[in-house]
Order: sequence, then structure tokens, then C-alpha cells
Amino acid sequence: MNMNMITASKTDLVTLYWDRLDGDGWSLYAAATAQGLGYVGSHDGSFDELEAWAAQRYPNHEWVRDEVTMLPYLTEIAEYLQGTREEFTIPMDDRGTPFQREVWQALCSIPYGQTTTYSEIAHQIGRPAAVRAVGAAIGANPVLIMVPCHRVIGKNGALTGYRGGLDMKQRLLALEAGQSIPVRGPHHAS
Repeated sequence: MNMNMITASKTDLVTLYWDRLDGDGWSLYAAATAQGLGYVGSHDGSFDELEAWAAQRYPNHEWVRDEVTMLPYLTEIAEYLQGTREEFTIPMDDRGTPFQREVWQALCSIPYGQTTTYSEIAHQIGRPAAVRAVGAAIGANPVLIMVPCHRVIGKNGALTGYRGGLDMKQRLLALEAGQSIPVRGPHHAS
């Protein structure tokens, strides 16, 4: 055994703070670390969806439901969903690969109420041939709404895949356009 080799423990225990936003026709989980918001779930998503995210990124974690810690995050998300906020000021813990983080940063530059395409994002980050990889990075975005992957559409203008579901994507785009779309989902009447 090489005594100069330093072995790290699996990972240090990470506290994940969480809460659920319910109101104004929206219901979603959010979670944060001490560094910032790390996860925003899909509308009417389950805690299992949140747990799957945590298990992948933080194998050694503990859950703490903490309304006080989560209040600034959920307040800004609620303001956005009410149509009174266009930009976020809350910190984000955007754990991902360097490529994913580059794509997510490009997504954050898409102005409120506007859309772009996967190929435009690939060009923006200087990798025009990486359209599929850009799509995969967008699909891996753990912070829906705050990292506005809903603003990315197909080259032909069609709504394309979205982790939160196409109904949620359509509602977010309509919100930003100043329109209203009826709530759909298992907990709401159409």
C-alpha cells in the first residue's frame, strides 16, 4: 500500500433542505444545499422524483424540511409563477459537468418571454456540432424554471421534450407571453 496515497471517504454528509410550493395552480418540490437552490421539480411531481435527483448527486445526504431556509427560494419561484418576477436573485448550487454548466449558463441568458433552439445554444457555446449533447445537458437541468430550459424549442418551432412535461413547458411559455393556460394534472380539474 502506498502511504503517500490519500484516500477520501465516500462523501461527506450533505444536508438537503426541501419544501413544497403549493398555490396559484402550481405544486412542486424544491431543494437546496447550503450553497443554493439545487433542484426544482416538475408540476405535481412526486417526492420520489426529488429523491432520485438527490441519490444521483448526493449519495450521502440527509433531508431536512425547512420552511425558513427554503422561503427565499420558494418566494422567488412563486413570484415568477404569479407573473411578477422575470429574473432570479437567489443563489444556485448548479452541480453538473463543466459542459452541462456551460449549457445551463447559456440557458440563463435567454431573455424572459423569448425562445431559442438547441442548435442556437450549441452555436452560442461555440460547439455547433454538439446539438445532441446540448439537448442531453438541457434534459439534465435539475433546476427547472430558474434555469429556463422551457425556453428552448425545436428548430421548426415545435415544443420538444421537457423534464417537467410538455404541459408544464407550455404553461411556462404562456405565462411569459402574458397568456393563461388551464391547469392540467391529477390534482386539478381542467
